[in-house]
Amino acid sequence: MRHRKPESNGNALSFSFTVLHRVDMMEPLTRIAQHFAASLQAKQRTLDAMGPRIVQTAELLAERLRQGNKILVCGNGGSAADAQHFAAELVNRFEIERPGLAAIALTTDSSALTSIANDYAFEQIFARQVRALGRPGDVLLAISTSGNSPNVLTAMAAARELGLSTVALTGRDGGRMAGQLGKGDIEIRAAAAATARVQETHILIIHCLCDLVDHQLFGEEEPS
Repeated sequence: MRHRKPESNGNALSFSFTVLHRVDMMEPLTRIAQHFAASLQAKQRTLDAMGPRIVQTAELLAERLRQGNKILVCGNGGSAADAQHFAAELVNRFEIERPGLAAIALTTDSSALTSIANDYAFEQIFARQVRALGRPGDVLLAISTSGNSPNVLTAMAAARELGLSTVALTGRDGGRMAGQLGKGDIEIRAAAAATARVQETHILIIHCLCDLVDHQLFGEEEPS
């Protein structure tokens, strides 16, 4: 009597691997969904609480730019990247063809940053530039997810001394920056505690400001 050769269990192994792979994928996908949900929630809460202030800030920036003033921008780490992003959108363009707008990120000149930090202190890297470049009527956009960055706080103090207006882009409870605002200054606070959520909300706020400034200075149609 001929014995049948046992069937290969290759299909069973392949099925098991596929099931395990799908199970393994569930956790990363769930984490991604949680990130998206938290980001959307933070942005909606910020819109509800800060929408009018974003409009107010855009009006201030547009008016100062119309008067021939400029915007200085500062921040650390991810906020430094946001500062450069905002300045680039103004100097170059956002979504319409238009003339460049006067904005300077105080985070880009490595020689100035390192010489000031070396000769004075890291807390002075932005304040020293504000005193050199700022003029009455200019605006300082100060960005800090915690609201407690020492070098941003000293920049705000220098701006106040020189007659600049300050827009503070913060998160969490606003930190010390919220308590250092003067008359005519504005705080836009991201309604989130996690740094990542604050940063994600900040970049959306920055894009809203760029859009509103363009709209107020150049209207609905693209300028010729």
